[in-house]
Amino acid sequence: MKDEQLYSIALTRIPGLGLIGIHKLVDALGSATAVFRNRKDLCELVPGISPKQIKALDCPEAFRRAEEELLFTETNRIRCLTLTDEDYPSRLRECDDAPLVLYYRGNADLNALKIINIVGTRHATAYGQDICIRFLEELAAMLPEVLVVSGLAYGIDIHAHRAALANHLNTIGVLAHGLDRIYPSAHRKTAIEMLEQGGLLTEFMSGTNPDRQNFVRRNRIVAGMSDATIVVESADKGGALITAGVAGSYHRDCFAFPGRINDEFSAGCNQLIKSNQAALILSAKDFVETMGWSEDKEKTSSTPRQRELFPDLSEEEEKVVGLLKSRPDGLQINTLVVDTNIPVNRMSALLFELEMKGVLRVLAGGIYRLL
Repeated sequence: MKDEQLYSIALTRIPGLGLIGIHKLVDALGSATAVFRNRKDLCELVPGISPKQIKALDCPEAFRRAEEELLFTETNRIRCLTLTDEDYPSRLRECDDAPLVLYYRGNADLNALKIINIVGTRHATAYGQDICIRFLEELAAMLPEVLVVSGLAYGIDIHAHRAALANHLNTIGVLAHGLDRIYPSAHRKTAIEMLEQGGLLTEFMSGTNPDRQNFVRRNRIVAGMSDATIVVESADKGGALITAGVAGSYHRDCFAFPGRINDEFSAGCNQLIKSNQAALILSAKDFVETMGWSEDKEKTSSTPRQRELFPDLSEEEEKVVGLLKSRPDGLQINTLVVDTNIPVNRMSALLFELEMKGVLRVLAGGIYRLL
């Protein structure tokens, strides 16, 4: 595992490769470790790779920096999660631009059964603050296991984190810099509380400044690791609308609270609803019902019904069903692919067949669970 961490960090430091180039290599070879260990054969193994890109992999400075970062993570009790790590957010792993490495400190499960993110303007009004408090209070009563994600920024983000903490919900702050600092520093106390009831997550190495472009990159993690994005307040431009747009591109659910037509910081929410980019909600009850999570709760609270007349299953289908039996909360397709060693295109077909046979169902967030 440590080799994969080292090689993954080093791969992110190769000049001129970029995230698309990195994914192309890792997808072709299966791991960052394999990329470097098969460097001499990459021309044959990776169609379209250039000699310049292969030569760029010979970069001692990248490995020096990777070793330095691994030492920093070990010293500061930070977990380094690679794409092949079981604890890497599986929802995010499905995204084409998923980070190769994530740095995480905390105790929340990044693959919790239900994950939402709450985003909005940095200039939260009393109306927006009240929505955060009321929504999460109601949601906690209905779904105490839900994980709340946001960006630890001023405004709606920090109010969402604090409301989650107040209602005993785990909450994750996704940062636009390394874990050697907290920005803004005014939120340090809340961030420390989150380490005991959630955590802090970033793709950025220590020493990274919270530059403007990093916040845009951060937003794709917020959207990608969640089942749904909820916009509380937003002007007609801003990071919350970017997060909503990214969520839509990932085929995730998006919701928005409406505001008065002349309120500056409701203009973005109203436009999302008007353009059908987000569903209108007025309460946690609206949200839970639209997501179908109230139905899930009713099913899990009732006595499980036995499967009589179980349909005939192939050997591969039996393997998938056996794995799902061991994980009653369900699994995402990437985890199933890794644990069964069945190719993703074949796995998609198997899951469809099992759904048609009434053996399993797909839940929000791409979670497959036995009926």
